[in-house]
Amino acid sequence: MSQSIAQSVSQQKVTKKSGTWALLALAISAFGIGTTEFVPVGLLASIAGDLNIGITLAGLLISGYAIGVAVGAPILTALTNRISRKSLLMSLMVVFIIGNAVAALSPSFELLLIARFITAFSHGVFFSIGATIAVQLVSPEKKGSAIALMFTGLTIAIVTGVPLGTFIGQAFGWRATFWGVALLGVIAIISSAVLIPKNLKQSPPAKFSDMFRLLTNGRLLLGFLITAFGYGGTFVAFTYLTPLLHDVTGLSHGVINILLIAYGVAVAFGNSVGGKLVNKNPLRALFWMFIVQAAVLVLLTFLVPFKVAGIVGVILMGLLGFMNVPGLQLYVVQLAEKYVPSAVDVASAINIAAFNIGIAVGSIVGGIVIDSMGLVHTPWIGALMVLVAIILTAISAKLERK
Repeated sequence: MSQSIAQSVSQQKVTKKSGTWALLALAISAFGIGTTEFVPVGLLASIAGDLNIGITLAGLLISGYAIGVAVGAPILTALTNRISRKSLLMSLMVVFIIGNAVAALSPSFELLLIARFITAFSHGVFFSIGATIAVQLVSPEKKGSAIALMFTGLTIAIVTGVPLGTFIGQAFGWRATFWGVALLGVIAIISSAVLIPKNLKQSPPAKFSDMFRLLTNGRLLLGFLITAFGYGGTFVAFTYLTPLLHDVTGLSHGVINILLIAYGVAVAFGNSVGGKLVNKNPLRALFWMFIVQAAVLVLLTFLVPFKVAGIVGVILMGLLGFMNVPGLQLYVVQLAEKYVPSAVDVASAINIAAFNIGIAVGSIVGGIVIDSMGLVHTPWIGALMVLVAIILTAISAKLERK
């Protein structure tokens, strides 16, 4: 009896340890994907100058990527549902490596945009299945923290990947940055091969009818809209953060690189705190996060013309801008488990699409604001998007109580 108990405890320790390593592998892949998604933020001016295009058109490298994620995530997740989770993760990184290599070799803006669009397919499917894999690796009460740990790779990309990619681009040309990101993909695929277990639970085969059920379910549709508006609001300003800090705040490119690192540290801290806050009641935590996030964006509009105050405002934006990510993903997964349990992976994928629709809308709105009103107005316009998320979250909470 005591021997079987000891074996059980030992097995639990091994499972816990292997689960931690598997989460690390997911985080490494998320780091590479996060770097390629956001690194153009620091390279817009270089790319625009080299390819003889305007800064607003260059912003399509971010919104176009986001649209690629939004289009590819739900469709490809459904189509690849029967593939082993581990094999699928590794295949996605192959697409990631090829896409970034093509981007590095692109002689024109059009080919570069297409390469970004194709690379985005790997992003959407990775984060949709990654979230459902992460919650398998921990006990039920730690699901929010597990998703946050996986997304830590994304936030660390903002801490180190984006500033480092920006530095490499400024020193050796923006193409060198994309070659570096492709190398991250090689490291990620090796990590997945070594650390991800083979015996991951396979979701039930998804059908496109399930996707229709998800998109016509009022509660889930409300959840997707909360994600798009709540997450996307920050990107009205964040997409054009480098020109905002250079042209409005008056900071040098060297100082901006350092500030991007500080911004990323704030993002990582906010993401970690957000994962812990949503473990018990994700919807309530999201409501208060959005309120503070909107307030910070409005405040940033008044702070950004001043150097010290602007720096403080940008760091606060980083702290709040990504804090909601674990809660948004966890809440949608919980809704799917309740209303459409046969399509949890697809629900996760649609929510990843919603994140990126928010990014695309935020980036496009930011470009319109810059052309019509000026850079300094991007933060408070972003706050209006977050205000919509606050209203939708309140409605969803009211429905929960019923």
